[in-house]
Amino acid sequence: MTLTIKKDIQYAAGLALDWYQPQGQSLKGLLIAIHGGGWFQGDKAKDADVAQWLAEQGYLVVVPNYRLAPSYKFPAPLLDMNRLFNWLQQNAPQVPLAAIGASAGGNLAVELGLNYGIPAVSLSGILDIAHWLTTHPAVVAKPRQTADLLDKLDSAVINQAGTDESFYKWFITNYVTDEQSRAATPYQHVSSASGPMLLINSLDEFVPITGVARLSQRLTQVKVPVETISLTGSRHGKAYFDEVKANILLFLQRYLTALGPVKLTNEII
Repeated sequence: MTLTIKKDIQYAAGLALDWYQPQGQSLKGLLIAIHGGGWFQGDKAKDADVAQWLAEQGYLVVVPNYRLAPSYKFPAPLLDMNRLFNWLQQNAPQVPLAAIGASAGGNLAVELGLNYGIPAVSLSGILDIAHWLTTHPAVVAKPRQTADLLDKLDSAVINQAGTDESFYKWFITNYVTDEQSRAATPYQHVSSASGPMLLINSLDEFVPITGVARLSQRLTQVKVPVETISLTGSRHGKAYFDEVKANILLFLQRYLTALGPVKLTNEII
């Protein structure tokens, strides 16, 4: 399949996205693919592989950058995603939207689903914040010695050794204050207008699966469709992406492409 790839398109002041568009066919929808990195590292280029694969399945895909901690803490990335959503509504209003992300990107994808009622896919999303901090007061927050190198590694090989509570606490508290932790916890603001969710985690991985349980329970209570996948082992985010590709496509087919394919009548950008 032929793809048109455009890099560094500005969607807000100082913020850019990469654009992956399949050519010669109707679009199945528009996907916002959000990179991870604990809100303090990462870049849109790290999800080029995910974006290209999704575009090859017939989706228009945008991969945005967003502001990072510690210079920009909560809620800066959420505000950036709001700006992106509004930009897309202006530039591609006829294309149905969904969001997908891993780790911190999974958190932001879920927040988009909660805020705008769009389908969201989370791979190892950071979903348990306030409750986890309350129940782990004795954990000492510590950055990893190799934290400055993580930005140079492929996401699929980062944080694959299982739990690391000190580092988990460090990057959460690097992003939110105790006073903000409740507002930063996605399941605290679930509503009946939230979008359907696909939540995926490994059972013994770096990001606690408790967030999946709490969020899925809240969504079920307000009768919002939610699907969960629990995988064996400690793989995190993109490390198990190949294994769940079919599940992701079925979810998108069920909740996004059911709206019907869209043929763009003109060049968006």
